[in-house]
Amino acid sequence: MTSVEVRAGVPVRVRRGGPLWVVPVVWTVGLGLWGLSRDHSVWRDEAATWQVARRSTADIWHLLDQVDAVHGLYYLLMHALFSCFGPGTTTLRLPSVLAVAVAAGCVTVIGARLAGNPAGMGAGLALGLLPAVQFHLQEGRPYALVMAGTAVSTLLLVVLLERPASWWWAAYGVTVLLCGLLNWLALLVLVAHAVTLCWTRAGRGTWVRWASASGAAVAGTAPLILFSRHQSEQISWIPPLTWHMLIGPAILLAIGTLGAVLDRPLPGRPSLASVALPLLAVPLLALTGISLIKPLFLDRYVLFGQLGLTLLIGTALGRAIAATAPRFPRTARLILPLALLSALGALLPYSLAKRAPESRVDDVLSAADRVHHLKHPGDAVLFIPAARRDTALVSPDAFVGLRDIALAETPLASGTLKGVEAEPSRIRTAIRRSDRILLVTDAPGVAKRDSARRDKAKRATLRRYFRAVADETVRGRRVTVYERLPAPVRGAAPSGRLQP
Repeated sequence: MTSVEVRAGVPVRVRRGGPLWVVPVVWTVGLGLWGLSRDHSVWRDEAATWQVARRSTADIWHLLDQVDAVHGLYYLLMHALFSCFGPGTTTLRLPSVLAVAVAAGCVTVIGARLAGNPAGMGAGLALGLLPAVQFHLQEGRPYALVMAGTAVSTLLLVVLLERPASWWWAAYGVTVLLCGLLNWLALLVLVAHAVTLCWTRAGRGTWVRWASASGAAVAGTAPLILFSRHQSEQISWIPPLTWHMLIGPAILLAIGTLGAVLDRPLPGRPSLASVALPLLAVPLLALTGISLIKPLFLDRYVLFGQLGLTLLIGTALGRAIAATAPRFPRTARLILPLALLSALGALLPYSLAKRAPESRVDDVLSAADRVHHLKHPGDAVLFIPAARRDTALVSPDAFVGLRDIALAETPLASGTLKGVEAEPSRIRTAIRRSDRILLVTDAPGVAKRDSARRDKAKRATLRRYFRAVADETVRGRRVTVYERLPAPVRGAAPSGRLQP
């Protein structure tokens, strides 16, 4: 059964009946399951999730006291999943697939409520095809889950602006709180929602209820925000803003201003533009402003802004269908499937590339496989930098029989991701007492100049007392086998000092 309604000044056909969101949800799950294992590869960011998820709950809490507290809720969730289903690429990435599917269902409902079924369907089907979303659709990190929570909270806000209900405001506050606990920068969605309330000229009662729910969410996240500030060293690698980084936010601001001029929402009821444009532009602009003070500008932190983009795409498709339907009804029915097929075809090379192991900077599992085939019983192993120890932490079976001669305190005991290594003098002594050493490091195109004294000591001592007898580079990582020389190399840095 269908009826015609006028929404945003355009007559649209609205179908009453079965849930519209099912098709985008199934479509998005299909996109996510396509090439999910990436040829059984796991890169360094996902390796952090993998190795932490395999720790006990007590060990995870010990880790969070030292580092990565901002991801604590996500690590505990993945620990529960790994405990139930075992470690693997499917367990690692399926939560992100399902999260994006939930987000697709939410934008479908939002688009249908505010601009008609074609707009909702277009928005839901487009989400999983957006390049930024495709990357995180199959990523074992929390950003897709944050986007799902943001989509749910935005849907709740839309419903509450039409039909206020106290307990739905509580659900809204809890959802935003969960997003903040997954990544506290997700609280930037509250700024976007505040703009939506201003745009729709929400009443005083609505503002009071929203402020109460939002305040509770912020208060619940505040301890995490304050505690994680003491761990800011872990994001010290983020570069400062440069002028070209501001081009995107400037364009979005211009689009948002244009949309505000053209949009004519009814008082007390949101239009699609009043929801989509703030979601797209406000978090990105807010993060840009924050990054002028403290470098934090990474687009994945505001991945949820893609919800606004997909809603605008759905609106454009809905308007095209509505404009074509009166004169060419059969053509109108083909607009959405043709647009979907065209987008899928145009993005196919990108989609295939992002499902290949080479789409990430390295592959932990491939490096572990090379170690397994190159090692001899009793060999020693070194990691440069120490963070490459994730190879052993993700695949401990591949390192059975090897001695980690630089390690002074294990990651579990130290509550860290990479453990604590010994002083350079002790590392040099341990290297000289070994006959055969496997070195796990970054591939030449990925490796950075050694800055740590320990890493310089490792390389200098290997050059003086060892020679490479095997050297294999695979997917961004390098495994080199060293054997002791009959005599030290003349001219190499002596063991007591470091070669620059």
